[in-house]
Amino acid sequence: ANLLLEAPGGGRSGAMGLFDRLPPMDHLRSEKMCLVQLIFPAESARLAVTYLGELGLLQFKDLNEDKSPFQRIFVNQVKRCAEMNRKLKFFSDQINKAGVKSSVRPALQPEIDLEELEAKLGEHEHELLEMNTNSGTLRQTYNELLEFKLVLSKAGSILAASQNHATPADHELDEHIYDKEVDDGNGYLLEQGIHQGASESGVRFVSGIILKSKALAFERMLFRTTRGNMFFNEASAGEPVMDPSSGEEVEKTVFVVFFSGEQAKAKILRICASFGANCYPVPEEIVKQRQIFREVSSRLSDLEVTLDAGTQHRNKALESVGSQLWRWILMVKKEKAVYDTLNMLNFDVTKKCLVGEGWCPIFAKSQIEDVLQRATLHSNSQVGIIFHEMDTIDSPPTYFRTDKFTNAFQEIVDAYG
Repeated sequence: ANLLLEAPGGGRSGAMGLFDRLPPMDHLRSEKMCLVQLIFPAESARLAVTYLGELGLLQFKDLNEDKSPFQRIFVNQVKRCAEMNRKLKFFSDQINKAGVKSSVRPALQPEIDLEELEAKLGEHEHELLEMNTNSGTLRQTYNELLEFKLVLSKAGSILAASQNHATPADHELDEHIYDKEVDDGNGYLLEQGIHQGASESGVRFVSGIILKSKALAFERMLFRTTRGNMFFNEASAGEPVMDPSSGEEVEKTVFVVFFSGEQAKAKILRICASFGANCYPVPEEIVKQRQIFREVSSRLSDLEVTLDAGTQHRNKALESVGSQLWRWILMVKKEKAVYDTLNMLNFDVTKKCLVGEGWCPIFAKSQIEDVLQRATLHSNSQVGIIFHEMDTIDSPPTYFRTDKFTNAFQEIVDAYG
């Protein structure tokens, strides 16, 4: 203040002249507001509200505050928009999950209305769900065959080593949870079964695959249930297997359980089911093992080709959707916002016109009138939209004109206010 007073140009009079030359405080004062009423003919209401939303200078009052969302006029249209929004979110999730990148500059598509978009989204969703179902079935079959192949490979080695009275190289004796006496007894049981044959002694085996993290608890449960009257052997699967529920690759262990008696078999199969272990039949003859191994390997190769072709077809479909997804999302959001605004209006007594009230800056009245005339013309309505100012003692909302700099502060107020 002292610097201003001492500035050249005549003391206080020079300071006042400096203040007069400052720009007006438009950015720090709200525009003058007025309450207006609008009466829309039913045929032009939707288009008029769309144009007003694009202008962004009118804030409607909710004349149906006492009604729930399900009691409003355009509740069915809002539901349709919500359903389309769900489908679009489904497409977005599928695109992100598949890692598909849409074109940076998508090809221009002709404009479509809401009904055409709704039908197109339904077709795309049905097609994508069908592809997902087929892919899931093929993937499950592929996983089962891959597990069968691993069981044939590892269990065949275990059976061959057992018949030669040798312990497999990748299975350590100290991994067993039971003591040496029980181990010796199981060795005798296995030896009798091998020498005398399964048909004579009744010693059988169950082979399968289980999650590596469950293998130890699985072995304990088998030992306790059969009271040690079994022989458990395991080997690492050697390669990860995809879990169909989570879609992630997991480590698994191949096991072979030798036992005697039908009761023990029933108990072992129930335990396998409770632990999520998949059992696969492995023949004792090496010739049959090799024959089945070749058949399974051939089917796996065919399935890989089919899965790759299905994935490419699905990715192309997702790319086609992804190139227009953002435009469709904006279109549905706009339509939902329009119908949410229309739900703030009321029908007049004749049920032919919609009546609404709102606030607007005084300077914007002429712009709003131009927009309403354009909506009447484009909707081919025979009756114009009535727009007039109302007297009120209510406190108006604020409206600030913003520029590149002050817009950031307005966004902060919008976020926290």
